[in-house]
Amino acid sequence: MAIPPLLAVYAKANPFMRQTANAFPTCEGALQLAMEQTAFTLQNARCLVIGAGRIGMLLARKLYALDAQVTVSARCTRDFARIAAAGLHALDTRSLAGHLAGFDLIFNTVPAPILTTEVLSNMKPPCFIIDLASLPGGVAADTLLPDGCRVLHALSLPGKVAPLSAARAVFDTVDTILHEEGIL
Repeated sequence: MAIPPLLAVYAKANPFMRQTANAFPTCEGALQLAMEQTAFTLQNARCLVIGAGRIGMLLARKLYALDAQVTVSARCTRDFARIAAAGLHALDTRSLAGHLAGFDLIFNTVPAPILTTEVLSNMKPPCFIIDLASLPGGVAADTLLPDGCRVLHALSLPGKVAPLSAARAVFDTVDTILHEEGIL
């Protein structure tokens, strides 16, 4: 039996399996960027994590472990319950406008342009947004940031901050699929 091309096998992988292993280097890279790009410690920093998926919740837990004040935004009751059970504050993603003034750092994991000029209008400098989401990202293309606030689009962090771990995650995913398909 011929072995299928690697990219075809990887593309066939369950997205959860493909993305879970790379959540760790994504979160570690986000923390690294936050520490390098700000003039304050993460301890006591007021952080908002937009999105309560794999990356959002993992990042929120890591920030909490560093004694940051963490709020996670989500849209569904199940996610609000998970956020509360983790000891974190919750905010409805559909109601972000008017609620961002109190945050020092905003980490976006939602791959949809939800951060518009209107939503970001009450941010206070030196607020910093780290957009971790896949394209198109969470900051709308035509968004105007308040003076003194910044955004960094941080795509492909696993391969940049932990290339060996990222490669291992891809290898393990392909290896699992090839075994499941009986090819190996």
